[in-house]
Amino acid sequence: MKLKTLMLGAAASFALAPAAMAERGSDGHVNIIYWQAPSILNPYLSSGTKDIESASLVVEPLGRYDQTGALVPYLATEIPTVENGGVSEDLTSITWKIKDGLVWSDGSPVTAEDVKFTADYCMNPEGGCAQLAKFDGVTAVEVLDPLTVKVTFGQPTPNPYGPFMGGQSPIIQKAQFENCTGAAASTCTEQNFAPIGTGPFVVDEFKPNDVISMSANPNYRDPAKPAFATLTFKGGGDATAAGRAVMETGEFDYAWNLQLAPDVLARMAEGGMGTPIAAFGTLVERLEMNMTNPSPDLPEGERATVAHPHPFLSDINVRKALSMAIDRELLVEVGYGQAGRPTCNLVPAPALYASDNTECLTQDIAGANALLDEAGWVDSDGNGIRDKDGVELSILYQTSTNAVRQDFQALIKQWWSEIGVETELRNIDASVFFGGDPGSPDTFQKFYADVEMYANNFDGTDPQAYLAMYRCGNEPKPSSQWQGENINRFCDPEYDALIDELARTGSLEERGRIAKQMNDMLTKDTYTILPLVDRGRVSAHANTLGGVILNTWDSELWNVADWYRID
Repeated sequence: MKLKTLMLGAAASFALAPAAMAERGSDGHVNIIYWQAPSILNPYLSSGTKDIESASLVVEPLGRYDQTGALVPYLATEIPTVENGGVSEDLTSITWKIKDGLVWSDGSPVTAEDVKFTADYCMNPEGGCAQLAKFDGVTAVEVLDPLTVKVTFGQPTPNPYGPFMGGQSPIIQKAQFENCTGAAASTCTEQNFAPIGTGPFVVDEFKPNDVISMSANPNYRDPAKPAFATLTFKGGGDATAAGRAVMETGEFDYAWNLQLAPDVLARMAEGGMGTPIAAFGTLVERLEMNMTNPSPDLPEGERATVAHPHPFLSDINVRKALSMAIDRELLVEVGYGQAGRPTCNLVPAPALYASDNTECLTQDIAGANALLDEAGWVDSDGNGIRDKDGVELSILYQTSTNAVRQDFQALIKQWWSEIGVETELRNIDASVFFGGDPGSPDTFQKFYADVEMYANNFDGTDPQAYLAMYRCGNEPKPSSQWQGENINRFCDPEYDALIDELARTGSLEERGRIAKQMNDMLTKDTYTILPLVDRGRVSAHANTLGGVILNTWDSELWNVADWYRID
């Protein structure tokens, strides 16, 4: 099935929108399935997409990114800019004005105090906020009046849209969370499982790692929306079952992130019940190289921390050889077809920020072997595994349970064996792997493996906050309850200096140059991240579900209030 055809499905569903929406709840029930089950509904305590997007049905930011990447106001009256006076001319502050008359789902008013509290909540150093990079550079958040809040930065900030923009940075209610700050954040089960929000739905019941039952928010700001009275958000299973549930059996109305082979998607679509839709954004499947030692022989609290560098992945020659051995073109062919593109970039779009880095696109097994030979990694005992100074190149490679990812694991294991690297494969249930449980040894944040594979992206069109994740000290660790965004524990003061330079640079051309340099430092200069596939996000909706617009720049459920039933 051609990608263009898939994308037209999204356009068609929107084009069929009725001239006037019916009254709230008139279209009955809607069923959503994500094959990664949410474990929490507080996006500040999880960086997992399934948690952030399920929460976006309930809690909302001041502004969002639409399907084109444009900034649009949600709880705010407008997007602040220099031109409208919302952003100071010296680029050190942004002032947001909240829409008058907004109320939480419990009927209480939304005020600037809630906005300030949200910032204080995330910026509390003991809270382990998963979205802390969104507040990078913020020095103060002030309430100017009940509907106005001012965010001040420590230096000129050309892209001041980190705090309160997009599904990763929604507003939470002060009254509900005021006793849940700092170290207490993760202990507030009731609040984290059923946040009070301003979104189109409210939580009726949440069964972690299973299912969420919701109903229409009676105080939602548009009296005609949402069209659905109730909603079920089912989690778990796998992408195949999710796709079938929409396109073949019709049990569900929307299925997220269908990481399936193109021919499989085409066969499912022939079932006649649903339509696959796709679009490209910034979603990159990558391998993260653990720069720390994950050995279980280390004392508890020191494993996979910066206290112990990795015994062989600290060698750039090893990391580069692992990259050279991979055939990215074949990975795309096997896993994604026209819904994927091989890439060497962590930031593949927009074009302003995309490096011309292409050297990884050609597989070079011979070159990888020669590089390891030159670096002194040889098979000294004839067991087929290279070693040096008593350390063998033996890798534990983990990812989430998913058919495409297991295919990738098998191929990469084979290629690495051809350069003398032993690989043990491990796959973990996605709900656990991407969960935020600090007590679990199996989360991608804990990274108790040598290499792990997953996909990530950034919302909006500016990668500043995304690239800032790799600042020294932002890694998951025991003192942050294993929250943090610098997953591979990369640390380079020169990189940190570029984070700060990007944050104070106003020229778009210069911002592009700096971002490309940062991208290259993480990829082709150090090989701490090995990008594999620029993924077009593929989901599916029932033919009876209208209003769906696939958005690769924000939460995929960003416009669920506009969904409706087609007879």
